Amino acid sequence: MLGEDHSLIHEFPEYKDAIAKLIQSSDTFANSVKQYNALDKEIRELELNGAPIDDEAMHQLKHDRAVLKDSLYQCLALDNR
Repeated sequence: MLGEDHSLIHEFPEYKDAIAKLIQSSDTFANSVKQYNALDKEIRELELNGAPIDDEAMHQLKHDRAVLKDSLYQCLALDNR
């Protein structure tokens, strides 16, 4: 779906408290969340504006977002053990 919100809290609402805690306690996690949210915002804006980039570039942005989301999820899962 075009323009869909993939923010970290939207994707993992069950980890809302853990996300907030890790943002406060880990600069690395906080920076990764900022990067993830910036990528998500860029993708959403491109989709809503008719994606004025080629398909390969859009695919790369989505791939980068997915890789970062997986990494952030691993941090959340480890923190909640």
